[in-house]
Amino acid sequence: MADFFAVLDELVAGSAVVVDRRRGHPHPRFPGVNYPLDYGHLGGTRAGDGAEVDVFVGSADGRGVVGVLLTADPHKLDVELKVLLDCTPAEAELARRFCSDVLKIGGNLVERGASAHDR
Repeated sequence: MADFFAVLDELVAGSAVVVDRRRGHPHPRFPGVNYPLDYGHLGGTRAGDGAEVDVFVGSADGRGVVGVLLTADPHKLDVELKVLLDCTPAEAELARRFCSDVLKIGGNLVERGASAHDR
């Protein structure tokens, strides 16, 4: 059975990371709410909602996929995962709190295990 995070590594490696909402820019549905990290998607991919796979991009260049956030949006009536790419532990927690506490869409953090992440 393929390791989930190894498959995500392949997906990220084969996709362009498109940042369309920079850190500090406002959320389109929530005026006054700004993104804590760069946010965008993996070009050419498809998520459960039919759009491209969402990604939060941190400042730790080269760390790769460090985890995912599991979200459930009652307004859009969908469930998604958001890839955490190049995030420090503090940035991963910031993204989790943004989804959970600010956007109210969950944001359960699934971190990549230390042994799987050591490359």
